[in-house]
Amino acid sequence: MKYARLTKEQFDELHAEFASFLATQAIDKAEWDTLKINKPEVAEQELDVFSDLIWEGVLSRAEFLEHFSKNHIFLFKCFDTYVQSIVLKSLVPGTDFLTTEGLQWLSDHMFTENIEMKTGKKVFTDERNASIFELIKQGAFLSDGQLFTQINTILES
Repeated sequence: MKYARLTKEQFDELHAEFASFLATQAIDKAEWDTLKINKPEVAEQELDVFSDLIWEGVLSRAEFLEHFSKNHIFLFKCFDTYVQSIVLKSLVPGTDFLTTEGLQWLSDHMFTENIEMKTGKKVFTDERNASIFELIKQGAFLSDGQLFTQINTILES
């Protein structure tokens, strides 16, 4: 398995897609039910292959990621061969970007001496999608890129 198996909830959401996937393998519902009972290892392999296909599609389309922690926000824009980053760090003890109040504080103090802002660029050393998946495993999530774009526009002007 290249990535991670989807959760039960994710499989539930993708029920129709999974059924279509099984159909491409010439596996109907009756055969799937039999596989789960008589050959659970084969059923597990099918779940893993489907999960990797879904992850591959999601990661291939991934453009922006965000990762919030108590006093840091990591914003990423993913390109074909590298990732560009903006890191925001609160220099005020007690700031918590995981709360609504912390995000409001950030909004009020974005371009002040209370916020340290760094930009960077890192070339993917592994395959692009695997590198993005590592960021997700560390707590990043896909985003619309609005925050990255707003800050980057200001930094570039």
